[in-house]
Amino acid sequence: MEYKVNDVIYVTIASVTPYGAFVNAENGYTGLIHISEITGKYIKDISKYFKIGNIVEVVVIGIDEEKRQLSLSTKGIMPVTDIQNELVEDEIGFENLIDKLPGWINETKKEIEKDSN
Repeated sequence: MEYKVNDVIYVTIASVTPYGAFVNAENGYTGLIHISEITGKYIKDISKYFKIGNIVEVVVIGIDEEKRQLSLSTKGIMPVTDIQNELVEDEIGFENLIDKLPGWINETKKEIEKDSN
């Protein structure tokens, strides 16, 4: 198979490091999904996203034909996983902020009045 930039392909995770996941693709190609190409969110632990043997859908963002290596990305492709949901879910929501906002405004007004006297 000949790869082109922007191709969407499936690869198998071969190893996971603190800076990315190395993969095996078809026809002897290997690749790297760099930590910055996994998601637009902060990633503390890549192993929560990838496990050795996982088959992952990726986008080809770079090709070194001589070395048969691919630069890959999952941004925009990777479905929201339970791990990602854990990162964004919190017990404090906007409703709690709305409840607290009037008190914060009053405190700020008092501080401004105190400073201007």
